Amino acid sequence: MPVHDEAAAKVRLDKWLWAARFYKTRSLATEAIDAGHVHLNGDRAKPARTVKAGDRLRVLTAHGEFDVVVAQLSDRRGPAEVARTLYDETPESEARRAQQSLDRALVPTFEHPLSKGRPTKKWRRQLHDFSRKQQG
Repeated sequence: MPVHDEAAAKVRLDKWLWAARFYKTRSLATEAIDAGHVHLNGDRAKPARTVKAGDRLRVLTAHGEFDVVVAQLSDRRGPAEVARTLYDETPESEARRAQQSLDRALVPTFEHPLSKGRPTKKWRRQLHDFSRKQQG
């Protein structure tokens, strides 16, 4: 899957991000680039910008912020194992993402089992009583 031909070594940034499985679709990758969530060599990039091996990318996704170095080029989306070989994540980035996931796991969640969806009549009365006590 990785591109080996020198003539075909030009891969658009949005295609590479999609092939490396940072985003589920090319359109999501394009939207993220346009929103400024992707920086190529420290600068904001455009979706059509070409990527080459050795480029540094900072990618902000829903599941974390990645600082990576492009190892290989590909314009085809393949299995996750192959996609992982397209880039090398910096150790600082890995440590930061591990710390962030640990922080998220330790944050307490306050979800009432009945709070999902429409509240029941009993739960609505409890909410009403609670808000009335808070006001006066």
